[in-house]
Amino acid sequence: MADNVASLFRGTAAHSPSMAALARESDGVGPIDFCIPCNPYFPTPGMFDELAGRLREIITYYPSSADTITAELCALLQLPPSCVAMGNGSTELITWIDHLLVRESLAIPVPTFGRWTDQPMETGKRVDMFPLMESNGFALDPAQYIEFIRARGTRVAVICNPNNPDGGFLSRRAVVNFMDQLQDLDLIVIDESFLEFADAESDPSVVEEAVLRPNVIVLRSLGKNFGLHGIRFGYLVANPALAGKIRSMLPKWNLNSFAETVVFMLKEHGAEYMESLHLVRRDRLDMARQLSALPGLTVYPSQGNFLFVRLPVGAEGTVVRDRLLSEHRILVRECGNKIGSSSRFLRLVVRPETDVRRLVSGMEQVLYGSRRGAAVPELGTGTSYSSGTAAVDRLISETNGVGMPLAAQAAAMPSLPPAQTWPGPAPAQAPTGMPGLVPAPAPAAAMMPPQQQPAARMPAPAPPQQQPMPAVAQMPGVAQMPGVAQMQPGPQMQPAAQMMPQAPPMSAVAQMAQMAQAAQAQAQRQQAPIPAVAQAPSPAAQAQARSMQPPPQAPAMPAMAPAPAAGLGQTGMPGLRNRGLTAAQVRGRTEPEPAPQPTGWPAAGAMYNQVG
Repeated sequence: MADNVASLFRGTAAHSPSMAALARESDGVGPIDFCIPCNPYFPTPGMFDELAGRLREIITYYPSSADTITAELCALLQLPPSCVAMGNGSTELITWIDHLLVRESLAIPVPTFGRWTDQPMETGKRVDMFPLMESNGFALDPAQYIEFIRARGTRVAVICNPNNPDGGFLSRRAVVNFMDQLQDLDLIVIDESFLEFADAESDPSVVEEAVLRPNVIVLRSLGKNFGLHGIRFGYLVANPALAGKIRSMLPKWNLNSFAETVVFMLKEHGAEYMESLHLVRRDRLDMARQLSALPGLTVYPSQGNFLFVRLPVGAEGTVVRDRLLSEHRILVRECGNKIGSSSRFLRLVVRPETDVRRLVSGMEQVLYGSRRGAAVPELGTGTSYSSGTAAVDRLISETNGVGMPLAAQAAAMPSLPPAQTWPGPAPAQAPTGMPGLVPAPAPAAAMMPPQQQPAARMPAPAPPQQQPMPAVAQMPGVAQMPGVAQMQPGPQMQPAAQMMPQAPPMSAVAQMAQMAQAAQAQAQRQQAPIPAVAQAPSPAAQAQARSMQPPPQAPAMPAMAPAPAAGLGQTGMPGLRNRGLTAAQVRGRTEPEPAPQPTGWPAAGAMYNQVG
């Protein structure tokens, strides 16, 4: 297989080789699949046995009409058949949406699912690509996206929620507001192909809105959710006029007998399906924790059934992909051929714990194994790619992105006493206005219990004449997930934020006690261009502060806290102080939901209420 790996991927354009092609190159047995994002827990073994027993009947005879199969699916999901069109996979529906409803231009955030960029370009449409910034964790800002659409004069807008490949998620309220502000467009498409794996809120789908609006289509997948990509079936929901226009153009018998058989089986297996979604969400958390422990690997929060990861500095995605496949028989999705991404990124599908352990072991050997053959080179040895990314990565690694070598930063920092545990949550920080960083409150489910919060440090008292450098925020784009084991920096990465921890919160009484000292120090600092770090409170004030929670609405004393460095932000998330978190890092939940107790098959607009 090793000799044919590179040629297999070169011949697939924007996608990975099919599992059938890989199996043919390896004596009929395919690799462990971390590439194709399907549900590993559904159908159940019993359902597969039933399909196998009916194989001769399924492949011998024609299926029923698409109207018959659609009516059965709509009865299951409690949707009006006039508002639904089923296709031979979501890509068939994207094709007809482009042909029938996109006249001149389409806007789409990138990176995203390749057919949303490729299909309109293939038919000569203008595709306006809104870049999702790595420095912001690939989070989509709907307001900025709307400004982009207005500036470009785009007539069709698309949002994938969750987005593929990064798993970014928008709340139902944000999506509805997006649709409200773009009512004058020809069409808005909300691609919810992976939404059933989300657990950030109980009812995130906008299918009910689509039925009532004149210019909205919601696209849904069945192959991804049901773990049956090979059957090729999906559906869209829209008002009767839009859905009917698509439905009238679909070929006769565009749905096959396997699709019909599965749709008519589903009503007996609603409980198993809901349980499978719960297991995927559980595995997503566990897999993120294990991957986050790999040095230099960044794991972005996801609400899909996959994780978007950035490889350590110096690692080339195609090399890692090929070696995982040839040496460890593990297939991963390298994202260098996705517009808006690069070869530094992989998309890894959520799989059961046994498979994840094998993935982590394989990545450890490929990335860090023997230094001679490791994909992550030592400092100063160069890298295997020459696009300029290597030089930028090395510069950022050595300077932490602020133009000062790490050694000089460390020398400028005051000494720190031993860590002290500080009880209670950290106070919310005011937004700093840094471009690309949108502070957002963490949902209640994402709050870490006090016993899991990392210990805070108290700064050493600084005499008035000392003027140490302000704390440097973490390197842009390096995401630390809430509730996930923190990344252990390798020799190439020494985030200054870890060397300059934030001081614990002070009560109003302690702040008043310190005001007099600060006033005296202020007079001696009038000529200083860099703000000095405030003195630590006295032991008596510290003891009193530990016994008192700060008032909920107590304003910060203006003279007590040093001004932040320009462009450097902090967050107010408990247990994650001074980490430079972005809006993307507070999306989603950090703890699995309790095991569901489903009864029957859920409706399309309410299927999330049973799992959460």
